[in-house]
Amino acid sequence: MPDGDSGNWLAIDYGERTIGLAVAHPMTGSARPLEPLRNTGEETVDKALLELIRQWSPTRLVIGLPLDGQGNDTLMSRKVRAFADRLARQCPKVSISLQDERLSSQAAASEFAQRRSQGRARRRDAARLDSLAAAQILDSWIREHDNA
Repeated sequence: MPDGDSGNWLAIDYGERTIGLAVAHPMTGSARPLEPLRNTGEETVDKALLELIRQWSPTRLVIGLPLDGQGNDTLMSRKVRAFADRLARQCPKVSISLQDERLSSQAAASEFAQRRSQGRARRRDAARLDSLAAAQILDSWIREHDNA
């Protein structure tokens, strides 16, 4: 793990309607989804995220970066980069990493479908798909940095 990453990690799957969230700690080595946030505007989102950061005291934020199939920036990835820059200004003591999120949404949907077929999730739990994607993003970041 990177130096200084001994505390919680918070993952963010930024979306224009919903923001998925997940948390992990180096001791557990796996992410767990949190309640997603509704994206009702910059001020409301910033306030809610700053409260989550205060609550969880993460040493790192891992933000999903939506790239196209060839790994290039998209309109949404530029929005995510601006969002990450805004968070970096508001939380200068927290490290921020952007993590390629290609396939995280499909993996989250697949995991949800499997849980539904096993009776461990209901249709109303679908609102948490963005947070399942955030957990996938964070688990991917953890795997990459465990192997580094």
